[in-house]
Amino acid sequence: MLEMRALSTPLIGPVNLSLAAGESLAIEGPSGSGKSLLLRALADLDPSEGEVLLEGRPRGDFPAPDWRRRVALVPAESGWWAERVGAHFRAEPDPAPVLDRLGLAGALGWEVARVSTGERARLALARALQMRPRVLLLDEPTAALDLVATEMVEALLAEEMAAGLALVLVTHDPGQAARLGARRHRMAAGRLEAVA
Repeated sequence: MLEMRALSTPLIGPVNLSLAAGESLAIEGPSGSGKSLLLRALADLDPSEGEVLLEGRPRGDFPAPDWRRRVALVPAESGWWAERVGAHFRAEPDPAPVLDRLGLAGALGWEVARVSTGERARLALARALQMRPRVLLLDEPTAALDLVATEMVEALLAEEMAAGLALVLVTHDPGQAARLGARRHRMAAGRLEAVA
C-alpha cells in the first residue's frame, strides 16, 4: 500500500520501507532523531528526495491536498483556527460516532480554549479519521493521555486497521507497539533500523 524508496531529507534517510493495508509500523528513538521529520516527509509537508508510492502510484501523481487526505498526519500538537471545536470538522461523514468512541460526546459544541491537551489529541485523531485516509501517520498520539483514554484510542485504531487502514506511529511506549501489533523500528541520527 505505502512504499518508500530511498526517501531522504537533509536530516533523515535514506529510508526504504513498505507497509501493507491493515499493517502498523512503530518508530521509536530519542528526541531529535528524526522521527517527526520522517512523518512530515511522508505527508509531503517538507521537501524530500526519493520516492513515496501509495497503492503503486507515485506521490507526484496526486495534488498535495488529495495526498494529505489519503496519507493523513496527526502531529504531536495539532493546529486549531476557530473558537469552537465543531468548526474543525466537516458535516459529513458524521463525526459523532468516532467522538463518542473516544470519550468526547458533545465535543463539537465545546470552546477550543477550554479543551485539555489530551482532549485536543483525541479530537485531532477524530478529525484525521473523518477524512477516511488510507494511511494514518501519528506522532505520539497518546503521550498526553491517561490509561483509559489510551485504551480508547488503541481500540479505535485496531478497528480501523482491521478495516484496512495502514498506520505509522511514533511512540516512546514499546508496549503500545506490541498492543497494536506493529513492526518496530528505531531511528537514531536520521537512520531507521528494524528492531529484532
